[in-house]
Amino acid sequence: MYLTQGLHRALQQQPQRTAVLFGQRRRSFAELGDRVARLAAALQSLGMMPGDRVAMLAMNSDRYLEYQLAVPWGGGVLNPCNVRWSVAEIVYSLVDSGSTILIVDDNFQALAAAIQRDSPSVRVLIHAGDDAAPAGMQGYEALIAAHPPIADVGRQGDDLLGIFYTGGTTGFPKGVMLSHANLFASGMSLLGEGISPRGSVYLHAAPMFHLADFGLSIPQHLAGNAHAIIPAFNPEAVLECIARDRVTDVLLVPTMIQMLVDHPAIKAGHDCSSLKRVVYGASTISEAVLDRAMAALPGVEFFQAYGMTELSPVATINPAWYHTAEGRKAGKLRSGGRASFGTEVRIVDESGKEVALGTVGEVAVRGPNVMLGYWNKPEQTAAALRGGWMHTGDGAYMDKDGFIFIVDRLKDMIKSGGENVFSAEVENALAQHPAVASCAVIGIPSEKWGEAVHAVVVAKAGSSPTGEQLIAHCRTLIAGYKCPLSVELRDALPLSGAGKILKTVLRQPFWEGRDTQVG
Repeated sequence: MYLTQGLHRALQQQPQRTAVLFGQRRRSFAELGDRVARLAAALQSLGMMPGDRVAMLAMNSDRYLEYQLAVPWGGGVLNPCNVRWSVAEIVYSLVDSGSTILIVDDNFQALAAAIQRDSPSVRVLIHAGDDAAPAGMQGYEALIAAHPPIADVGRQGDDLLGIFYTGGTTGFPKGVMLSHANLFASGMSLLGEGISPRGSVYLHAAPMFHLADFGLSIPQHLAGNAHAIIPAFNPEAVLECIARDRVTDVLLVPTMIQMLVDHPAIKAGHDCSSLKRVVYGASTISEAVLDRAMAALPGVEFFQAYGMTELSPVATINPAWYHTAEGRKAGKLRSGGRASFGTEVRIVDESGKEVALGTVGEVAVRGPNVMLGYWNKPEQTAAALRGGWMHTGDGAYMDKDGFIFIVDRLKDMIKSGGENVFSAEVENALAQHPAVASCAVIGIPSEKWGEAVHAVVVAKAGSSPTGEQLIAHCRTLIAGYKCPLSVELRDALPLSGAGKILKTVLRQPFWEGRDTQVG
């Protein structure tokens, strides 16, 4: 089991079929395979040794897809950088992983020198743009042209494929180690669920650095499907790409679905007749949004996927039938679905014992999709992987049919617009403001984002910071999507007898009368 297996299969069976569509560029599998093998050779010539980490900081493109394949082809390990992170967060991931090569596109070219200066392990910068490479950087296209293709080194099975950074409950991102076998198993599971069968054209509209999109790209590789790519999600760009490239499958979070079906361009005559399947995740979808989506995109099947980076990334699937008008009568629409092929899911108590059906506990997952562990974090790895099960930190119950219903997040994670925000990261940023005595960050309901980041702050004596000042301060330390959208000043925070902040008390007024404590 190895990531590049699907490309090898396509090269053998359908070398002249279109593999990649990006803007005006069209490449066959034969062309893709040649470029991947040449890029792998170039990376080796620049010093990439087996197991070395190679990072990429870029928007979606055909070159991003080549990076994802060429690094393992040449024996390296992927480290895709979150384009929404601050420079400090990007540097942390590069230093923590020991990445030796960094690829940047035109959007991040200006930051490259500063990032390299603060990242001692980064020895080489590669410019993945259309113009000539700036001074001090290697040119992506020049490297491909200058190096003959090499054979795939054949990393596979439990060999490390990538380090994928996710938010950390301790205030720092954690590098999730995923193997070739992890991603292969997850991809086969998705194929088994009927997602992206052979002959599909998959649209990369979600960010390619994110494991949600990367995870959905694996079944495309395995089935020999085509990849249509746009630089970033934009409703009009999505509709234009569907019509132009005859897209059949796309991954969107519910916020994106809402923005797409409510955009005026949906009525502008774009041909969406090729679209067959929409996979969504990060949160459940409201019936109102689903109704509008099904009206705007008749005949399209909707699937929900629940999971996390540590699960490569899918644990459960809520199939298309339960999204239909008839299927919704079964009451599964608000469910995250049930265990996907090859995956076991159960709900457990604090001791790891399975709880009764209908009882809220923690979601635990076992299977070949479960991560190898957290990079350089043995204690956190041991805490998450107990008894052979990945303990997700998500609170849920299971019904008699094996469907799980997420009701709370045990790790105080906020899901806003499809992005994971850990309250500890935001609290760490707020606490560095000289006027903040204490603070707590929670998720509150948001019609637009599902959940919005809300901060409750106690100011130091004699200080009176404004919400605007505190939000601006956070923006200098963490990504914009993690920063509070609202700030509430209080004289004190509610505490337990042990002195722990009672976030349940803080959340209660906002979530009162709702079935769940998540958006």
